[in-house]
Amino acid sequence: MAIHPNSYVAPAPLRFLQSRVMSLLGLFFLFTALKWGALLFVVHQYETVIITRFGKALRTEQTPGLKFKVPFIDKLHRFDNRILAWEGPPTECPTKDKLYIIVDSFARWRISDPLLYYNRLNDERSALSRLDDILISETRTAVATHDLVEIIRVTKGRQPLRDQEMEQSGTILPSTIPDIALGRGTIEKQITERAREKIADFGIELLDSRFKRSKYNPAVAAKINDRMSSERHQIAARFRSEGKGEAANISGQKESEVASITSTANKQALKIEGEADAEAARIYTAALNTPEAQDLYLFQRSLEVAQAAFKGDTTAVISTNSDLGRILKSMSETVMTPTPAPPENR
Repeated sequence: MAIHPNSYVAPAPLRFLQSRVMSLLGLFFLFTALKWGALLFVVHQYETVIITRFGKALRTEQTPGLKFKVPFIDKLHRFDNRILAWEGPPTECPTKDKLYIIVDSFARWRISDPLLYYNRLNDERSALSRLDDILISETRTAVATHDLVEIIRVTKGRQPLRDQEMEQSGTILPSTIPDIALGRGTIEKQITERAREKIADFGIELLDSRFKRSKYNPAVAAKINDRMSSERHQIAARFRSEGKGEAANISGQKESEVASITSTANKQALKIEGEADAEAARIYTAALNTPEAQDLYLFQRSLEVAQAAFKGDTTAVISTNSDLGRILKSMSETVMTPTPAPPENR
């Protein structure tokens, strides 16, 4: 039996897959899958988006919201509209007065023309590299055309704090600070203005550039620290010397005052003692000036002499006409004369 070619009938499941309903469902799922990743994109309020096709910029989107693009053909390039930071590397620069310092600076910038920025630099890494070249070059030029005091100081007409007593004593020399013509703030503005003109060609607006820190080269800093330390040691030695001299002066005054007080006290004590001895002599003289007192005194002195003379085993020849002989004789007569007995009662 022969089968006609046009008489073939597809199975029911295959006929269902080839129907118009399935075609519409397939298209729906396809657009649903592609709408977020390939068809639609979001522009945030803090960014600008440039759409390119085959490397050529088509348009720039700056209004926040949901935007369309051609899937798989258009590419997005997002650029931040916010203020960005540039942190420069420490740079060694010679000043006008031949001093080598290390300057650490920073800057703030933003993208002013995203399309020009994309065409000239393409990304932030290239922009930072360009900022390094321009800002570091301008910083070196500014530092090399000014003295160190201009790079460090800000205030004009500043007067140093002075200690009149230490300057008069010669401990420290009178200090003066050279006045400045521009100052650090003006030099920073000059660097910003010069760099801003050069960076504007890349679609970048330089907002500000400042010195973060300025310091000496480590080799120079060590010598300066040694010199400052030596000066401070000299000042300290001067203070110690003056302190020792003042201490010796105070000690000498103290010893002089102690000697004066002691001498005055001894003089007063001797005067009082002499007056007391004179008063005692006057009292003794007044008491012993009568004949009875003189005899009593002579008698006591004779007893004292006898007691001292006959204190040990002593043999002495005494005249009966001497005072001691008469005393001993009278004493012996008193002892040897018998006392008369009282009369008996009858």
